[in-house]
Amino acid sequence: MKGVIFENEIICSSKVICVGRNYTKHIEELGNKNPEEIVFFIKPNSSISTQLIKPNKKCRYEGEISFIFRNGQIAGVGFGIDLTLVEEQNRLKSKGLPWEKAKAFDNSAVFSQFVRIEPQHINSLKMELWINGQLRQSGSVADMIYKPEDIIKEMKKYFSVYDGDILMCGTPSGVGEFEKGDIFTGKIFIDNKPIIEVQWTAK
Repeated sequence: MKGVIFENEIICSSKVICVGRNYTKHIEELGNKNPEEIVFFIKPNSSISTQLIKPNKKCRYEGEISFIFRNGQIAGVGFGIDLTLVEEQNRLKSKGLPWEKAKAFDNSAVFSQFVRIEPQHINSLKMELWINGQLRQSGSVADMIYKPEDIIKEMKKYFSVYDGDILMCGTPSGVGEFEKGDIFTGKIFIDNKPIIEVQWTAK
């Protein structure tokens, strides 16, 4: 079982629950329609990685505010990158087929370490993704269509949440393709105070 680091311990996650289309400007940049309900999809444990590994296909990065659970509640926050095989997803969507090949492949959910967060600070979170020294993505909980508390309420109607499970809350605008050797820097802030900064070099 693969794991992530939370409070200096390796925590194994049974799954990653992901939210799609949760930022208006991102929906517009991909030419999608606004969702009538929360869009969920799952990444398995085998998708989890702490390294950024680019597949030998066109691949899109999507930086996300991510949460880890304990006792059914958000316990920590981290920076996540949801990787998408662009051509594979377009092909599957055109046929009305599920997205697993494009979204749930090995090492497609990349995470920083997670740090503890108190409930009252969740709505103050913001993320930034820098690539090769340029700011590519910036988004906050305030910008989300569906806030974490709404997502969790709906999520629990369908999925059991185990200790160590991870929630990815969707990506803001600025997504794009990348190449091996690109340097990614992910940052998480509370009220503009940095609490996480992590760097990856795409392999």
